[in-house]
Amino acid sequence: MSTVTLGGNPIEVAGKFPQKGDTVPPLSLVGADLKDVTLADYAGKRKVLNIVPSLDTPTCATSTRKFNAEAGKLADTVVLVVSADLPFAAKRFCVAEGLDNVVTLSTMRGCNFMKDYGVEIASGPLVGVTARAVVVLDADNKVLHSQLVGEIKDEPDYAAALAALK
Repeated sequence: MSTVTLGGNPIEVAGKFPQKGDTVPPLSLVGADLKDVTLADYAGKRKVLNIVPSLDTPTCATSTRKFNAEAGKLADTVVLVVSADLPFAAKRFCVAEGLDNVVTLSTMRGCNFMKDYGVEIASGPLVGVTARAVVVLDADNKVLHSQLVGEIKDEPDYAAALAALK
């Protein structure tokens, strides 16, 4: 169990958050087309997991825009934006924002992901969604960089995440 804050108030986060050098557990999340998506769907690619509570919040939207802007510059890399949003809402957000360098994935049928990746908010008003985090994986799903953002309202350290891919 970890602790982050929401507006300065402590929030418990369940599960073990992946650390540099770890190989992450398998995941199954829901893509924009309602099909189940796993890491195997991106075999041979490096992955940036931009884990956010909901794209319907300013900080989540900002981090998705920023990673979208950088994703096109990264060879053999995919940015996966994981949220509690329904696939329809996530797709609508990306279309409205003109974002085409990120893949949105929903925890809709993938609730195990939250605990398996140590991002399950277990207390406070946001129970049922993920904490804010970034996990950067190599092509073999080994963690190159990870950050569980200490204050949910804060943006992640983009520079550190992107530096792990260089």
